[in-house]
Amino acid sequence: MNLKKPKFWDYKKPNIYAYLLLPFAFVLKILILLKKKIKKEQINLKTICIGNIYVGGTGKTSLSIKINEILDKKKIKSCFIKKFYKDQIDEQKILKSRGKLFLSSKRIDALNQAKNENYEVAILDDGLQDSINYNLSFVCFNNINWIGNGLTIPAGPLRESIKSLKKYQHVFLNGNLENIGIIEKQIFEINSKIKIHIGKYVPLNLHEFASHNKYLVFSGIGNHQTFISMIKEYGLNIHKDIEFPDHYTYSKFDVSRILTEANNSNCKIITTEKDYLRLDNNNHSEIKFIKTELQIVDEERLINTII
Repeated sequence: MNLKKPKFWDYKKPNIYAYLLLPFAFVLKILILLKKKIKKEQINLKTICIGNIYVGGTGKTSLSIKINEILDKKKIKSCFIKKFYKDQIDEQKILKSRGKLFLSSKRIDALNQAKNENYEVAILDDGLQDSINYNLSFVCFNNINWIGNGLTIPAGPLRESIKSLKKYQHVFLNGNLENIGIIEKQIFEINSKIKIHIGKYVPLNLHEFASHNKYLVFSGIGNHQTFISMIKEYGLNIHKDIEFPDHYTYSKFDVSRILTEANNSNCKIITTEKDYLRLDNNNHSEIKFIKTELQIVDEERLINTII
């Protein structure tokens, strides 16, 4: 089942619904704290965890791919580690197309597989809250969503309190450079020693899209507005955008509705690579996707951190 994130999660301040859910958030927080008392597992393999505190749409997969590219250029044998979820086939396909991916229902089992195949570094797409000792961790945020209303699930979109940044050393801000100054200030107020890295999404196949056309844009990702912001920044005319829940499974009816609406409005259709991979193969000949990569604002600094 694809559930859409509640809108009140991303309000700047909590509303009545958020406050009503606070008791449940408190209980969940206690359960998570008890889980964290479990002894963390050690593995004889260097690990880099690309995780998040805000649920979904923080650019973990894009950063994982970028770090794998950096290590590959340095001739370091690296791989991706991902916990298997049936609704994340799109991300699994993208990672497989960019490198070696180890999948398992338990991340520790996937790590052991990588170790047995003599990989030097494992890059974990998600898993920040898992009971594994990582050599290096990045906490990812989306610049537009940031921390939403600032509360933890289910009252808000956070897996753990933003004050938990005190225990981390690296934060990565993904997006189109929105709100950087404000976010940096808030982060440094929590942890003045933390290192902040910044990334910007860049389209790779913009030449396939004409600026004189009108476009209907749809996506079922965690950072829909960031995708829209990027398209507008590069001058494409968005007639309408449609947002689906994260990791949405498109039915034939959904695709038919999108095609009909685009045809009635005389629009071309754009989506993301992740969404394109989730479409029925028989129904998307008229749908094009924008392929993007994460461009690191200070890549040399990130390289020094990793190496």
